[in-house]
Amino acid sequence: MLDVRWSLAEPDGEQAYLTGHLPGAVYVSLDDDLSDHRVTGRGRHPLPSGADLQAAARRWGVRKGVPTVVYDDWNRAGSSRAWWVLTAAGVDGVRILDGGLPAWTAAGEVLQSGPVTPGPGDVEVIHDDLYRGALRTLTAEQAQSGVDVLLDARAPERFRGDAEPVDPVAGHIPGAVNLPSTQLLSADGTLLPDAGLHALLADLGIAGGAKAGAYCGSGVTAALAVAALAAAGVNAALYPGSWSEWASDPDRPVARGDG
Repeated sequence: MLDVRWSLAEPDGEQAYLTGHLPGAVYVSLDDDLSDHRVTGRGRHPLPSGADLQAAARRWGVRKGVPTVVYDDWNRAGSSRAWWVLTAAGVDGVRILDGGLPAWTAAGEVLQSGPVTPGPGDVEVIHDDLYRGALRTLTAEQAQSGVDVLLDARAPERFRGDAEPVDPVAGHIPGAVNLPSTQLLSADGTLLPDAGLHALLADLGIAGGAKAGAYCGSGVTAALAVAALAAAGVNAALYPGSWSEWASDPDRPVARGDG
């Protein structure tokens, strides 16, 4: 079990983890372990190399043939990032705890405090900087022309360009449609029921074999969109660099408004 607590307001979740976590869970830093900030030109959360990811996953105790459960405490963002990175790198059996830590405590389950040091893992991952494996990725060029529907998982005000609290340019990729990642969750933080999820995707034109892709600010919350589509039977692609990569090039077009 991997505890991947992260939010835009509080990216370091280790102290919260030490205060209380699922028994046996190992803390994973999204910024340090699921990103490689030495990489330039690929947005605010570039993907880690396969070699670094394999070393980290073995340190977490991830083992061949043993299911891995990932969870967080904020809108399934951190756990979806972990699910995407590990699954895309070829790790089988990774699952997101539906509802996250709040669902665990709401069920009356106990928490453990302090660090956990697992036995070493033996997992092997794809040694590729874009993990061309179990899940599809998009380059900046493919994000605009390689899919039928491109979802922007950011908040509506960021999509429209009304406000941009993180990146230097406001707006969205031309042709994208807005699907805030939080709309994929029920009030209790669990994934929408199948009927509601399928209806939402149909309204966005994602049906009948349509090629779908997703992006956000830096490839984190868009991973929830990819995970939700996977639960609905759609193999969507992730644009890992997302808006932070797109907007870093002044030659790329920017759209504003509702789209």
